[in-house]
Amino acid sequence: MPKLTRKQLLALGTPLAVVPVAGKVVLALDDETADRVTHRHAVSSAPAAGAAAGHAAMIGEGTPAVGGPNDLDGLLYPPPALPHEPGRVREYTLVATDTEIEIAPGVFFPAWTYNGTVPGPVIRATEDDLLRVRFANAGAHPHTIHFHGIHPANMDGVFEIVGPGEELTYEFPARPAGFHVYHCHTAPLKKHIHKGLYGAFIIDPKLPREPARELVMVMSGYDTDGDGENNFYTVNGRTFYYARHPIQVKRGGLVRVYLANLTEFDLINSFHLHGDFFRYQPTGTGEQWEYTDTVMQCQGQRGVLEIRFSNTGAFMFHAHQSEFAELGWMGFFQVID
Repeated sequence: MPKLTRKQLLALGTPLAVVPVAGKVVLALDDETADRVTHRHAVSSAPAAGAAAGHAAMIGEGTPAVGGPNDLDGLLYPPPALPHEPGRVREYTLVATDTEIEIAPGVFFPAWTYNGTVPGPVIRATEDDLLRVRFANAGAHPHTIHFHGIHPANMDGVFEIVGPGEELTYEFPARPAGFHVYHCHTAPLKKHIHKGLYGAFIIDPKLPREPARELVMVMSGYDTDGDGENNFYTVNGRTFYYARHPIQVKRGGLVRVYLANLTEFDLINSFHLHGDFFRYQPTGTGEQWEYTDTVMQCQGQRGVLEIRFSNTGAFMFHAHQSEFAELGWMGFFQVID
């Protein structure tokens, strides 16, 4: 059975599901589209009841996404912020493993992970905490951790290569306050990042931010056929996950999103919110805020979004590169009173 390239997928213009056939992953399309690509043996995933065709219709049970409603809670909801406390030590353990993950129904990706997930776990500290991260390499390849932020040269994760079966402890004061990322910095860099070795790193300011419903969203892509172009796009690692399981928030309440882009092979990624505007603070630092409904980020760029929804209902969020949305990077906020 022939593979479909990213360009062929986009040309179809159809919401996608996938199924394994004879040990291979193939796409499951509706009957009309299947006729065009001779995939008559695939079974399509129907959109939500009463919905029209197209990615905008996919919400709820009919959406081609993997997992139950709480599977990604550990990535979406960060650890709570702690008040500033001089001399405090924040300790974490990250273990690199070679882990096969299901990114879309029937699509399994041979990932390199921190603690078994893509992205890795959220690391959080308050400014001037002593951050201590024990890193153990249980994978088959050499890896490191490079933290964005301020730290000594020997904690930078560039020269301190950790081989299989080895470990290293990173230790430095957490600064500056803001939203950062961490990732492997071993050559070839694009492969180690694309395979999944990255995560979110929050440093809270000494003067706490206003209490809010806090969410972490890490944008990324997956090249599943090895041609250097992504075939699927996700936030927090799975296609259409937050369309199948919308994120519930309260109208008028402050929602804070820590948004980061670790997409390899594409120059930029983006976030667009339907039906409302948000304030955006680049890197979560300084006093500059933009009031908008769309932001773009290059790889490694990140920022803080603050939203107070004006209305109840289902409001889409997605990449404003339409092809990214149609290949998996799309979800919904369900706003309630």
